[in-house]
Amino acid sequence: MAIEQAIFRRTELLLGEETMQRIASKRVIIFGVGGVGSWCAESLVRSGIRQLTIVDSDRVCITNINRQLMATAKTVGQVKVEVLRERLLTINPSAEITAMQQIFCEETAESFELESYDYVIDAIDSLKDKALLILMACQKEVTFFSSMGAALKLDPTRIKVTEFWKVQGDPLARALRNRFKRNKQYPSRKFQCVYSDELLENKGTNATCGTEQCVCPKAKNGPGDPSLLNHEWCSSKAQINGTMSHVTAIFGFMLAGLVMQDIVKE
Repeated sequence: MAIEQAIFRRTELLLGEETMQRIASKRVIIFGVGGVGSWCAESLVRSGIRQLTIVDSDRVCITNINRQLMATAKTVGQVKVEVLRERLLTINPSAEITAMQQIFCEETAESFELESYDYVIDAIDSLKDKALLILMACQKEVTFFSSMGAALKLDPTRIKVTEFWKVQGDPLARALRNRFKRNKQYPSRKFQCVYSDELLENKGTNATCGTEQCVCPKAKNGPGDPSLLNHEWCSSKAQINGTMSHVTAIFGFMLAGLVMQDIVKE
């Protein structure tokens, strides 16, 4: 415990001992630990969150290295949540980090017991699963924050926070709103989102990842390591959009900042 107190000495100088105790008592769950969620997790643990659950079904792909915290040349093929958990425990060995290699979807949603957390953070890419998480989290007595799309952006000064229905210029938010209207199912309360109204175009080609270990149908070199099968570049996604680490990281840090501000206000 003495080591843990020393780790957060600078944070305690700013926030005070009582607030640090509240931070340590909160339970947080993050859905999706890619370019946004991984940085959010890092910031939360460095800020004093001790009870954190991270949820993601994927393994590290070589094309994750440009923006995802735990993605390096050495971790390609490894389970994302497990690699991230190891890193977070090197920051605070006393933290309770639960890694769940799962997908949040209709079949698994109830198993996560959202009501058992103080904060639920959405950094999911899938439109269908994201919409479901929004609907369910808003029904629970939890504080909920969501990330809109962080791809196709370059200017960090255009990243903002606002209420979901006030988000402008973001295709993901627009698609979510259209889905809610079409299904006549709406979030039961308001919630804050991190977003950017910047929208650039891809200038490169959307081909394969180019690694000899690629095992997808589009691989030029034939089957490789089966553990890399579900990597993002050659997945079933209709389109892969370009990303920059400084943008996705700021999205993640802003989500973590929303959590910290909320705790401080208590």
